[in-house]
Amino acid sequence: MNRYFYIDSEGKQKGTFSPDELRQEPMKRDTLVWTQGMEQWKRAGEVDELLFLFSDVPGNYQTVPAAQTSQYPQPTAPFAAESLPPMPKTWLLESILVTLLPFIFCGNFLSLLGIIGIVFAAQVESFYNRGDYYASLESSRSAGKWTKIAMWIAIAWILLIVVALVLIFGFIGFAGFSTFPGMDNLLNT
Repeated sequence: MNRYFYIDSEGKQKGTFSPDELRQEPMKRDTLVWTQGMEQWKRAGEVDELLFLFSDVPGNYQTVPAAQTSQYPQPTAPFAAESLPPMPKTWLLESILVTLLPFIFCGNFLSLLGIIGIVFAAQVESFYNRGDYYASLESSRSAGKWTKIAMWIAIAWILLIVVALVLIFGFIGFAGFSTFPGMDNLLNT
């Protein structure tokens, strides 16, 4: 017997429940459900194991095959994917790059702040797939903010290294190589 999650009328995930326990929950045919083995969330009325929930409830009728109902518009839930705007930008690739590259090439431990961006970026798609567009949008904004912070820290760190190298080699150039012991021998060979 499968254990199911479902999305309630407020868009929050609930679960896990056995099919018998779902009788006690406010289930409708349009309620989105998921269990292991499902690729996507489905409406409860489309899951064979849950059809018994709707057999004795007034106003719930047997499902009609899609071929017979194609002439009528299909109702959509308020959080169904068809009614949502396009998924916000995830920032996942950008946040990974601005976290790892400066850390590997410059040893900049401050770029590890990009991990915060990675965490928010990973939440964008899962919120969107659950139908929570606003949480997805907020995660996208936070991921973008932390990715940009990590990027500017990396740019500042690289500029600091360049300025330090220019100053060091400029100082050596103005002071001359002869002031360092053994440099005359090295230059004459």
